[in-house]
Amino acid sequence: MKPARTLGIVAVGLIVSMHPLHGQDWSRYRDFQLGSDLRTVAALTRVATSQAKTIHLRPALMQELQWRRGYSVSDAPAQPEPVQQIVFSFYNDQLTRLVVDYDHDRTAGMTDADMVEAISATYGPPLLPAVQRTQGVVSPRDEGSATSIGRWGDADYAVVLYRSVYASGFRMIVSSPRLEGLARTADAQATRLDKGEAPQRELARQQKEAEDKRVSQDKARVANKGAFRP
Repeated sequence: MKPARTLGIVAVGLIVSMHPLHGQDWSRYRDFQLGSDLRTVAALTRVATSQAKTIHLRPALMQELQWRRGYSVSDAPAQPEPVQQIVFSFYNDQLTRLVVDYDHDRTAGMTDADMVEAISATYGPPLLPAVQRTQGVVSPRDEGSATSIGRWGDADYAVVLYRSVYASGFRMIVSSPRLEGLARTADAQATRLDKGEAPQRELARQQKEAEDKRVSQDKARVANKGAFRP
């Protein structure tokens, strides 16, 4: 896989220039493959693994890595890159989903139909509304104030295109419903664990704060007592 094809090295160009992947492969976005580990994604984006944000450590390791256009300023794209940022989510070091936000200025004037047509060049015809309700495509956890304008995929993979309700921006989410389900379960368990451990953590924090204060006062006492002259 040539690094020049990846985000953060040489941009692929406008959405309308995206070439079809292998047989409507809904498990991929450009060179990013669902299920990949953090190290692989970090290498493709040129974002250090140390920049990954840890969401939970237990009962499962959940992390996020963010790529923003401009990380590789020395590599000027041949064409304007329409992607503003991508947030990669990982469950136990497996890429669970990609949230792709497109730049407002570089999609200005494009209609919903234009965007669906452009995405369809890669992922094939979108699902019909009736099929969307029956295929079991999992809605993203953070749809927020956005409207779905196109869906692709099956029970194993989902590609959903959104338009913001309050702005004319576009977002696309590529995900694995199976891994998303595991991540949601782990997130709920982690929240319960955090809530149950909160009193103990607060007590430990207060004890440490008191100990740090005592040590600081002891040091000050020793220094001041020796130097004090009435």
